[in-house]
Amino acid sequence: MKWDPEKYTQFSSHRDRPFFDLTARIAASSPGRVVDLGCGTGALTAALAARWPGAQVTGVDSSADMIEQAGALECAPPNLEFIRSRIEDWEPDAGTDVVVSNAALQWVPGHRDLLRKWAKRLDAGAWLAVQVPGNFTAPSHVLMRDLAASARWAPKLEGVLRHADAVAAPDEYLALLVEAGMDADVWETSYQQVLPGEDPVLEWVRGTALRPVIAALTAEELSRFEAEYAALLRSAYPQHGWGTVFPFRRIFMVARKTA
Repeated sequence: MKWDPEKYTQFSSHRDRPFFDLTARIAASSPGRVVDLGCGTGALTAALAARWPGAQVTGVDSSADMIEQAGALECAPPNLEFIRSRIEDWEPDAGTDVVVSNAALQWVPGHRDLLRKWAKRLDAGAWLAVQVPGNFTAPSHVLMRDLAASARWAPKLEGVLRHADAVAAPDEYLALLVEAGMDADVWETSYQQVLPGEDPVLEWVRGTALRPVIAALTAEELSRFEAEYAALLRSAYPQHGWGTVFPFRRIFMVARKTA
């Protein structure tokens, strides 16, 4: 699946906030090695490098386009590096003190098993901080799935959109981390985001949830699909004179290895 860094960062003020809400709960004072899994354009990874200038900070992403943009960051701190790799292939080395993954693991089938493995392999005292979207039952996603499953689009889009196992419930994440030997804090937040412009929810999902559909359809097909989908979104998320409210639920977990 191809990512568009420019489209992804279109709503960066909203997309970045959960990252800072997440990492603010990491109490590591002077870690030696920090890893950001699913680092995207690298701008937020650079914030980790600036926060911990004594740490070697590594951003990991499977997208060549994202890693290319990350590598071109202006004024990148000297303790920052980026590598292209799948999250599924990453394993914590000895001495890894902080692992962050922001809005990435929902794309990784079986990520619960990865979390268990990472938690068990991390050294005592290491931190694991993860945020995943919890909005798969929101109208934006339900309408997309229903349209993709309709008689008109199913021949092209059957099986393209994952949702049933994309993320777990907060209590499942909590149990998983505690049973793996971590002291865990898990919570959820619903952000009442106000988006500007015409069809802003469609513009938002073009950067993330709609990517599998974009990859599966021709340009002409995508134009027709988006026209139908946009009409549904306008009904579900009415525009006000001051913007369009797009509620977004997110699930957070911050844990420290105790044994």
